[in-house]
Amino acid sequence: MSPELCAVDVIEAEPDDAAELSDLIAIAFHDLPASVWLVPDAAAREELFPDYFRLYVDQALATGTVYTTPDRTAAALWIPYREGGQDGEDGHADDAEYSARLAELTGTRVDRFRAFDAQLERHHPSGENHDHLAILAVHPKLQGRGIGSALLEAHHRVLAGTEEPVAAYLEAASIDSRRLYARHGYRDLPKPIPFPDGVPATTMMYPMWRPPSNVM
Repeated sequence: MSPELCAVDVIEAEPDDAAELSDLIAIAFHDLPASVWLVPDAAAREELFPDYFRLYVDQALATGTVYTTPDRTAAALWIPYREGGQDGEDGHADDAEYSARLAELTGTRVDRFRAFDAQLERHHPSGENHDHLAILAVHPKLQGRGIGSALLEAHHRVLAGTEEPVAAYLEAASIDSRRLYARHGYRDLPKPIPFPDGVPATTMMYPMWRPPSNVM
């Protein structure tokens, strides 16, 4: 039986929400292929991931927008990419600080995390302003109820409401999430993103693009 759809209130997160949302993302992403590739041991992954995802939550809170729900059971992290990268709006707000924090958090695993970051960055589109959906996470017990769609639509309204509508970009982490995004106007870019060396070719992420539109 499919989960029951529910009414969803969407709010913007505040800095005080960072720890709780980082924990949520760690739970939601625990078993994704990318997560398993980064840290194969499940116990180590459970210990490391809250602090790892805190890097992304902090960045999105500082330079973009983070949406959540009143009970903090879902999160969408949006980061603006603007040509020229002014004011920290292109990639990590402070690459040196991010690199140092990543090394401190991941220790001997840092090379694997850096390889993953580099692979995503190589495939990130350039030449057009867009907002990057860095993370969309819903607690596993609540998935399939329309919560992720509600968080998506909240920012799509913002993108459509500007004087010049802005495009959106994301990397779908699974076939199921790829289908969700396709229902919201995203289309596959030409080439999937394979994981760095040593991973079967069937394991990959799917870059997707939503063109600028004044329609939500």
